Amino acid sequence: MSGMDLVRLGRTVRALRHRLGWRQTDLGARAGVRQQVVSDIECGRAASVALPRLAAVVAALDADLDLFVRWRGGALDRLLDERHAALCGDLADRLVRLGWEVHSEVSYAYYAERGSIDVLGWHPGARAILIGEVKTELTSTESTSRKHDEKVRLGPRIARDRLGVSARFGIRLLVLPDHSTERRRVARHEAILGRAYPIRGRAAWATLARPTSAASALVFLSPTHDSGARRGPVTRIRARTRTLNGDPTSINS
Repeated sequence: MSGMDLVRLGRTVRALRHRLGWRQTDLGARAGVRQQVVSDIECGRAASVALPRLAAVVAALDADLDLFVRWRGGALDRLLDERHAALCGDLADRLVRLGWEVHSEVSYAYYAERGSIDVLGWHPGARAILIGEVKTELTSTESTSRKHDEKVRLGPRIARDRLGVSARFGIRLLVLPDHSTERRRVARHEAILGRAYPIRGRAAWATLARPTSAASALVFLSPTHDSGARRGPVTRIRARTRTLNGDPTSINS
């Protein structure tokens, strides 16, 4: 964080504190830190404050702390996109072998609800759709689950509008990289993720192989590790559909 960013952060914390009518000691008590920590932050010395304490102070003000990493211009975005694309490709490969038709980056916009489904699957035999959410890292369990809820709720409509199919039920799938860090994050947030994505591991793949009813699952994937399944090129499916305004478009997976 640059010196200017630290000063702006301090001014923001002070402004929010004043808006609530709190003293520094009040904010410190609510955040579980000493008054001196609050003073350091407000004076632009947040670099000396441990990140968990800084986050606690901001959270006590009912605000969110966002950190951004900049690296070689747009190179970082390309690097992250490559990791995301690799996970999406690996998932598509496996789903196609299980009998799914796969479409990637399917966008939608219904009034204020808009976004993109990372992997949209269609199982002709079961007349099921799959709403796949692919994350290179799990930064926020609540926001991930909430946005995924939206996509699942809109899934049948999106499939009808974009693919021209009518689904009997949907499967919700969260995909994370098979790293120890992500497994630890999932374990720490099991209270939330266990309810949102109760099906895991082999049971999840069995559900995807023989879809019979609505389900919600979480799997870990690594593009360089196949857990015993045969590797092969990602099958490309090109579907001619229409956009929501009626213009032809193509969806590539």
